Amino acid sequence: MTNATADDYRWFEADFARLAEAYCITLVRGITPVEVLQVLKAEVRGHGIGVAALDEHAYETAQVHEGTHGYLGVAPLHGWTVMVEPNGYIGTLDGALSHLSAGRAVVSHFRNVNAVDHFNWFENGKLRLHFEPLFAYYRDGSDPESLVTAMREVGFATEEGSSADLDVVTAASFALAERVTGIRLTPEFLESTQFIEGLAPIPSG
Repeated sequence: MTNATADDYRWFEADFARLAEAYCITLVRGITPVEVLQVLKAEVRGHGIGVAALDEHAYETAQVHEGTHGYLGVAPLHGWTVMVEPNGYIGTLDGALSHLSAGRAVVSHFRNVNAVDHFNWFENGKLRLHFEPLFAYYRDGSDPESLVTAMREVGFATEEGSSADLDVVTAASFALAERVTGIRLTPEFLESTQFIEGLAPIPSG
């Protein structure tokens, strides 16, 4: 487990303000980007460089498919696949995460324009930990206490009655995802990586 904290990811909201307003990032271990698209029954829509292009294409596609499909980009990183959804939420749904995590680990974090947020850790098709970053003192899953120390160290308010710092929780979600996966996301990765883009049906659940 790394020693990442929220301070290591302050750049996300500063440098990627549009994406930070509403995003979902999912990390899937031991599976290729193409295989992720296959699991999600996604239609490949081409390739794009960086999340700016992905965000533009997602916005264009949402005008036609809003509510039925989600637009996403996938790319490899050190044995994991990183899935980025601008204004999307497939990576929060049990119907997607249970399948993606069959035989492997998956971590996702999400925020929308209303500041609704989620952090999920699945392994072998089962939920180990879920919480809302703004309310990190309420946790569920099969192993809800295993990351409490790490959660506190990255910047979450983990005790009931404690107040979350709204300027920290998104960066803290990135940091906790790194601690679980060992994968550090960087501005350079989000800016310059070639993503395979796809349109996936929104699963139930």
